Amino acid sequence: MKVLIVDDEQPARDRLRQVLADEDGYDVVGEAANGIEALDVASRVSPDIVLLDIRMPGMDGIETAHHLNSMDTPPAVVFTTAYDEYAIDAFEARAIGYILKPVRRSRLKGALEQATRLVGSTLTSAAAAANLDMQRRHVCAHTHGDLKLIPIDEITSFIADRKYVSVDHDNGHDLIDDSLKSLEAEFGDRFVRIHRGALIAVARIDRIERNADGKSRVALRDHSQVEDKELIISRRHVAEVKRRLRES
Repeated sequence: MKVLIVDDEQPARDRLRQVLADEDGYDVVGEAANGIEALDVASRVSPDIVLLDIRMPGMDGIETAHHLNSMDTPPAVVFTTAYDEYAIDAFEARAIGYILKPVRRSRLKGALEQATRLVGSTLTSAAAAANLDMQRRHVCAHTHGDLKLIPIDEITSFIADRKYVSVDHDNGHDLIDDSLKSLEAEFGDRFVRIHRGALIAVARIDRIERNADGKSRVALRDHSQVEDKELIISRRHVAEVKRRLRES
């Protein structure tokens, strides 16, 4: 089994590597010191298992696991954590693999033997129960076999596009697998639904105006590749869009 070790502290990575060296059937194929580095390494070495620290600067382990789950062949994730018993209870109840620090050989072996792939809903519910922040700082797109991270701060809109969602952002647009419903649930404090198929970043809306046909539409502050037809506000959403603009 190919194993990727992810922890921002070198001694912790060394400890895990040392323990794995004494176990048959596990080959450490890479290390990473943070979430973004982990995704880059994972895309190149395709690990079977990722030993993933939760508390890391920048992209934490929870968000990293979300993005690892979106790979074509997602690895099994085992969290290494120093979180308190309440967080651990939440993870254990949802069958998420974890190892308490300091890592003990017997616990690591057991976690590796029962490591299972996570799904986004399982990870989200466990993190919520453990009072961990689950709003991602990025969404993840697949481009030519690579994982591309798009910062939420740079996104203007999420538009339904057949089986996918088109993301319009400062550096172009990409398709992602997330549903509009799940994106609204996660980022509803920053985006507002203007019609059935579109979420717009409230901070990017300049005003509401009428088009030539007398329909309400949002006018954006910045240049965008969003088509005009996608900026029309459906009648059922006009009041909510106005409210969000007043409160922004």
